[in-house]
Amino acid sequence: MKRRTGKQASTCTKTCSRQRMGQSNGHQYPWVNQLKLERLVLVATNREGSRKHSARTWKPMNETDLRAYVGLLILAGMYRSWGEAAVSLWNAEFGRAIFRATMSLKDFYRYSKTLRFDDRESRHVGGRSSDKLAAIREVWDMWCERLPALYNPGPDVTVDERIVPFKGRCSFLQYMPMKPAKYGLKLWVACKAKTSYAWRMQAYTGRQDASATARERNLALRVVLDLTQGLEHRMVTCDNFFTSYELARVLRNNNITKLVSVHGRQVFSSRFALSELATLVSYVPKRGKTVLLLSIGHPRPKIDSQRKDRKPHLILDYNRTKGGVDNLDKVLAGYSCRRMTERWPVALFHNIIDVSAYNAYVIWRETHPEWMPGKRNRRRLFLEQLGKDLFTPLIMRREHAPRAEPVYALMSAVREACSDATAPQRSEKRKRCQLCPRTDTGATHNKAYRYNMTKETGRPAVVSTYTDLSAVRCKLELYLTLLSRRLLLFFRLIHNQQQSTQHAQLPTRTKATAESATYSP
Repeated sequence: MKRRTGKQASTCTKTCSRQRMGQSNGHQYPWVNQLKLERLVLVATNREGSRKHSARTWKPMNETDLRAYVGLLILAGMYRSWGEAAVSLWNAEFGRAIFRATMSLKDFYRYSKTLRFDDRESRHVGGRSSDKLAAIREVWDMWCERLPALYNPGPDVTVDERIVPFKGRCSFLQYMPMKPAKYGLKLWVACKAKTSYAWRMQAYTGRQDASATARERNLALRVVLDLTQGLEHRMVTCDNFFTSYELARVLRNNNITKLVSVHGRQVFSSRFALSELATLVSYVPKRGKTVLLLSIGHPRPKIDSQRKDRKPHLILDYNRTKGGVDNLDKVLAGYSCRRMTERWPVALFHNIIDVSAYNAYVIWRETHPEWMPGKRNRRRLFLEQLGKDLFTPLIMRREHAPRAEPVYALMSAVREACSDATAPQRSEKRKRCQLCPRTDTGATHNKAYRYNMTKETGRPAVVSTYTDLSAVRCKLELYLTLLSRRLLLFFRLIHNQQQSTQHAQLPTRTKATAESATYSP
């Protein structure tokens, strides 16, 4: 492994400082990569949709549709329905109304089938044909560059391997019997030991040259150096797969402390081997088992004599920081949005959504420590709100609502809540209409319109307008009120005319009756 000297070292230092400041690849703001990533997925998906479908059946996908699709995936993971068919989620009787309120099942299937991340016809350009990750390479690289720009991993970092469950056809599919999902895509992960924030990831695609028979040398050394690039004065914890004295020497030169495990004597006994570079301890936790640990951050051997098992401080630090990646696997499996698919790029895209949602939750929890303290379902509530924020714009844009009453009621509630959030703030004290007389109390409406029927014009004078009700309903109430008042005036006018006619005809009838009474033939 060559050490960086001179110009190479200064260039690496500048690059790492830009990544720590969130300026990866010359971008000053991290959200620039998000817009490019969305645009890349939309262009590839619309290109594939225009190839498979005709112009009449394919409607181009936009940002609102993509975000709503991702929001439904997050919501399905929040409901823990990764093994449930999409038909049951959209079922009118046993499904959930929010899925049908957002988009139809036909659209969801169409987006799932046509979801793409590159142009497969241009993979041979630029040497991309030899890249096994070419189907999702650009999206994967842009997403991985964004991860370290948003979070500081702290003093303790864990490096380990994890697997994305997948059993379809893939040239670099891995089998790991010790993992919960034995078959899948292998990833190298560096995360914070305490919160399991995924700080950097790297996909393992096996040997790049299929004809090569020799394995890659110093694979563990290369992986750890790639994942810890830009980190200084940290303690990196990894398992026995990454153990090597050469790695300890390189990390010591980079000001990084290494703590690794290497697999009989008396139980609870410890032996130390010291050198100028590292410290090696041999500990016996039980009969017939010996644990070896190598560290470059513990120059002096220390044993906690107050514990019954008399474990060295080196082993206690290892047990405290070793489970970062394993805990990440655990929390991602709890609310995973993965769906049944035969395409490995889609499975990797589902993993991107899961990791991004969890990282967003970690950032939100640390920036808002007062948010729901002591609640055990905080992550579930966060995912629910995240999915709702993603698919609400599509519900607001949707023109034709489903006929089912629960779905229609849900869409109306979402639209009314959004209207309330965007409506102007009213004054705390309710004020009277300036045009209404003091004795008239029925000319003011709280939510829609405040108007007055003036005596001079007979027309409603609009004083203020609120947007928390729909415009159609507001106009309808206004017209009905106007019509009822005019009908009331019309009936009063007819009634007055009838009374005046009766009073005018009363003397005539009396005179005629008198003449008939006095007349005698």
